[in-house]
Formats: sequence, C-alpha cells, structure tokens
Amino acid sequence: MSKYKLPRQYHAALLSSIVAISLGACSSDISPLHKFVQDAKTKQRPKLQPLPEIKPYETFSYTAGHLKDPFEPAVIQQSKTVKIIGKGKGPKPVEGRARELLETFPLDALRMVGTLKQKQTLWALIRTNDGTVHRIKTGNYIGQNHGKIIKITEDKIHLSEIVPDGLGDWMERPASVAMENSK
Repeated sequence: MSKYKLPRQYHAALLSSIVAISLGACSSDISPLHKFVQDAKTKQRPKLQPLPEIKPYETFSYTAGHLKDPFEPAVIQQSKTVKIIGKGKGPKPVEGRARELLETFPLDALRMVGTLKQKQTLWALIRTNDGTVHRIKTGNYIGQNHGKIIKITEDKIHLSEIVPDGLGDWMERPASVAMENSK
C-alpha cells in the first residue's frame, strides 16, 4: 500500500477515463456486423415436422374384482377316491383307494431334501413347492400318476407310476425323485 490516497471523488473520474480510453481503442466500423445480421435474417430456415397429436388418457374401470384372484395359487380339486376304467388285463391303479396328499402335486414340483431312519424304517423327506416338508416311506403314493414308492435310498426315491397307455388301458413305468442339490 502506498502512503498517498486519492480522495473518493477521484475514483469515479479515474474509472470513467479508463472506460473512455478503452472504447476509443475499438473500431467504430460495425458494418460487417450489420451485414451478418441481415444475412442471418434472410437465410431460409429448415422446415420442422409438426408435433404429433397426443391422445388423451383413457381411464380403465376394473370390474372383475369379485372374481378369483389370478395371482393366488390354484387349489386342486380332486376326488378322494380313484375310479378306474380299463378294459385290458394290464396293470391298473388300486380301485377305491383314498388318495394321499402328495398325489395332488406333479413329480417335478416335489423335491427330496433328506432321509430319516427311525427304528428299521427309512423315511424320505419331500418338500413341496409351497415349502412344506413331508415324511414318506415305502408303500406311500406321490405324484399325479398313481406313483407308488417301491424303494428309498439315501439319494433317491424310486417309484412305479401307472399311466394311461392312450388305447384305453394302463401301463406301468418307473420314475424317481432325486436328492436336491444344496448348492
């Protein structure tokens, strides 16, 4: 800082002198600017596509609220006993037998999750698609094709299904449910 200070009224005079000198240094010929503005005004503008017509929103009134919820799991309604109709002498499901709970599920919806040995009986533990675990043994029925459990091992349930052969009779076929991998 210097020792000499200018009085306040000199500040405005000094500032206006600097502005006047700066403006004097600029050229006063602005004709190129006028020419550019005129050219820009006369230039043809590109044609724009018109905006698309916006359709008004149509409200929807849901009137099926009293019907069954489509997101609820289906309840399987099956008869309590098996009625057998067959004309041949081949294998047939046991007539008049009460159906077991696990016969309402297809085999691919059942998962073997373990075994349990109680006294001399080896039980298999089966989980259904709703997460419930059931205990079954040899002689029980599972699956929708009259599948009778014939053998249980540590890693698999072996069963024999009786299915229609397409000609009005029945045929026997082997099936199994393997232990679920816990990966």
